[in-house]
Amino acid sequence: MTMAVSLDIAHKSADPAATSAAKPSPATIPVQEEKPSLIGLNREELGNALAAVGVPERQIRMRVNQLWHWLYVRGISDFGKMSNVSKDLREKLGVVFTIARPEIVTEQVSVDGTRKWLFRFPSRGAGKPVEVETVYIPEEDRGTLCISSQVGCTLTCTFCHTGTQKMVRNLTAEEILAQLMLAKDRLNDFPDADAPEGGLDATTSNRRRITNIVMMGMGEPLYNFENVKKALLIASDGDGLSLSKRRITLSTSGVTPEIARTGDEIGCMLAISLHAVNDELRNELVPINKKYNLETLLQACRDYPGLSNAKRITFEYVMLKGVNDSLDDAKQLVQLLKGIPAKINLLPFNPWPGSPYECSDWEQIEEFADVVNRAGYASPIRTPRGRDIFAACGQLKSASERLRKSEREALEKAQAQGNA
Repeated sequence: MTMAVSLDIAHKSADPAATSAAKPSPATIPVQEEKPSLIGLNREELGNALAAVGVPERQIRMRVNQLWHWLYVRGISDFGKMSNVSKDLREKLGVVFTIARPEIVTEQVSVDGTRKWLFRFPSRGAGKPVEVETVYIPEEDRGTLCISSQVGCTLTCTFCHTGTQKMVRNLTAEEILAQLMLAKDRLNDFPDADAPEGGLDATTSNRRRITNIVMMGMGEPLYNFENVKKALLIASDGDGLSLSKRRITLSTSGVTPEIARTGDEIGCMLAISLHAVNDELRNELVPINKKYNLETLLQACRDYPGLSNAKRITFEYVMLKGVNDSLDDAKQLVQLLKGIPAKINLLPFNPWPGSPYECSDWEQIEEFADVVNRAGYASPIRTPRGRDIFAACGQLKSASERLRKSEREALEKAQAQGNA
């Protein structure tokens, strides 16, 4: 019988007999000093950082391009490996800044190949270290990374395990981007990188492992718009990580004032966490509906910049037994989305301890899908992935505690000073 594998990457045991598979690789050793990171800075900010360590103005553009290549094309996490940067500059940068990865607390591998990491980020001079979960889902034709945008969540959707964790704080652009960087490390997805200890070996595949990213992890991305925007624009930069914006999807529960900005300023694909076909039920399942009801939400979808048959909106619909899964619900769903170029993902509910819901029967899900398909909408039933390691949709949660107000304000002040 195959079992899920759990790797304690950031092993701190004093046992000298601990296996090498439990030791951190050099790229994942926790940052000891809380220096500001260059990861997550845009080009202008990176230029300012170089100027701060004495790089002449006439060299800044060249040096920015060099660092950008090393960070986002080669995936280097050690200044010493930047071979075309002078030793003097590398030493100066190393004294003031860091490009080291955060700590991997655990890595779990599901029986279906799904991987889930618990990442710990340093406090950066204020508050406490925080932890978030990130999930990688391998498929035949793609590899999708599910990224978190917040520690905890404010939305308390009743079917979602993440919603049971109180909001701690927003993640910074660095922390959002670091999830992608660390996943690429572990999956050996940077060119010419050494295969990480306990990660995927380079000989298993020569194709790109992370082809898609989805902002569907912990938190509501549009309640952290500026940091999410900054991270995604770096992820889609053609001279760096170079992910197509058509392979980046941002999922929102319905923060309608930010939906148009998402299309205009980020330009990624949009997904809506819908789950109900009337306001009464959606108020219960997705409480933000009390603030931005279905009519308001769907109008924002119709107005989404660039919306077309080639750039459809994905509507996510979790199948809850006896709650929202009737054939009448399916017919109402079709009417509700009429005129919106859309795909409807049907998500079998993923159970978690204490949940009041059950997953719809498989036959009922198939009949629901048939109604939607006959109306002309693509309606795939998403195969649950990583259930055995609680990596499936709606199951992510960390043990981070809410920051006190004074700690949160100190962190925000430190971030503001770092971006000044």
